Amino acid sequence: MLRIAKYLFLTATLIVLCSTQGAAGDSRVLKFYHTHTHETLQITYYRGGDYVPSAMKELRYFLADWRNKKQQDIDPELLDILWQVQRVTGNRDAFEVISAYRSPETNALLRKKSSGVAKKSQHLLGKAIDVRLRGTDLAFLHRTASDLRLGGVGYYPGSDFIHVDTGRVRYW
Repeated sequence: MLRIAKYLFLTATLIVLCSTQGAAGDSRVLKFYHTHTHETLQITYYRGGDYVPSAMKELRYFLADWRNKKQQDIDPELLDILWQVQRVTGNRDAFEVISAYRSPETNALLRKKSSGVAKKSQHLLGKAIDVRLRGTDLAFLHRTASDLRLGGVGYYPGSDFIHVDTGRVRYW
């Protein structure tokens, strides 16, 4: 029964993804709330078949290292993963951002405090984000992101977030 339910979920996921990609006239909108800066952002980052340069610049600022304000370009594929997660869950509410880009200084500081911080973290490259999605169960959010098979997905229920990155497909 569980195997059938998972198959049906994956099938539904693929149908949604296939029906929402490739249209040159589509727009992709994401909403964010940064848990450390308390800033909010609703942004159309993709329109008419291309990424919006001004939106990518704004996201570079919004998702900067909140500890020292250092910035890095954000991988547009990371945004696409979040957008697809929203399409599958049906939840268009704000992603609550815990961490996005991390400067080398911040990453080194966090590595001293926790063994769970990778030395060559995808956060250093603007290719990772730690989030939760308002109104969506964290375990379901993790399962949804994992089922997309678009990158790395970590589950941190004790800290109430998932990690998503555009690196190789892996789960923890």
